[in-house]
Amino acid sequence: MKKALGWILLILLIFYIGTSPGPAADVARSLGDGIAEAFRGIGTFFQNLST
Repeated sequence: MKKALGWILLILLIFYIGTSPGPAADVARSLGDGIAEAFRGIGTFFQNLST
């Protein structure tokens, strides 16, 4: 059941990207920015920890 649900989600994701690439790109950019900000925060934490 989990495997089938994973395939269905993948197919829906590909369909979403194919039918509306602009908003999909905005979502990907937002996720990328969030991940980059998280790593930046971790880097700042360790930098302040070492000083």
